[in-house]
Amino acid sequence: MNNWIAAALTLFISLVWLRVMDFAAQRGWIDSRLSRKVIHITTGPVFVLCWLMFSDGLEARWLAAAIPFLITVQFALIGLGIIKDEASVQAMSRSGDRREILRGPLLYGIVFVVLTLIFWKNSPIGMTALMLMCGGDGIADVVGRRVKSPKLPWSPDKSVAGLVSVLIGGFAMAIFILWVYIAARVLPGPLSGYIVPVAILSLTAAAVESLPFRDIDNLTVTVGVVLVGYLVF
Repeated sequence: MNNWIAAALTLFISLVWLRVMDFAAQRGWIDSRLSRKVIHITTGPVFVLCWLMFSDGLEARWLAAAIPFLITVQFALIGLGIIKDEASVQAMSRSGDRREILRGPLLYGIVFVVLTLIFWKNSPIGMTALMLMCGGDGIADVVGRRVKSPKLPWSPDKSVAGLVSVLIGGFAMAIFILWVYIAARVLPGPLSGYIVPVAILSLTAAAVESLPFRDIDNLTVTVGVVLVGYLVF
């Protein structure tokens, strides 16, 4: 597919999904905290799967990275109050404070821009790091708040259930994306060759996510996974 058309379709798909979640949160059909995490978990895989529409041209990764860049700029303008968008604030903030968007959601977008440019679809490291950030970190909050389990001694705000969900959820999402890319003949197979590396990176993501940091998990988890990824892939 022509890369400009692929970029237009990717932008359209991403914006439609975000507006659907914004609408649902604003109408009260879904809790704002849950909508924030649903966006966190699902937007990444949708975006990475859209990479398959792009060709191998030199401009492909730049056009693809422009999508999260434009959306991140929009987030920043909303968080700063320059753009008034109450639906987005309700969908992406915990408390309804627009300034929350300038933390987690903004880092989320920046990470996608950077990893798209650095790794693109030629390396499993970037894809795995993104999926562990989306699936691992996002699922941890959803499961951790709904499943009763002991709190982590070194991080009282986080639980054993959340830690396990990072490991399992992130691993499953990363393996699924890699399977799709192997099936599409973009990455070399077999899938079995990726299981151990992804398991190690899932453990890395779980360990980093369990640390008592707030609002910077999108950055710390991704950086940790990328650094270890260079060792295992």
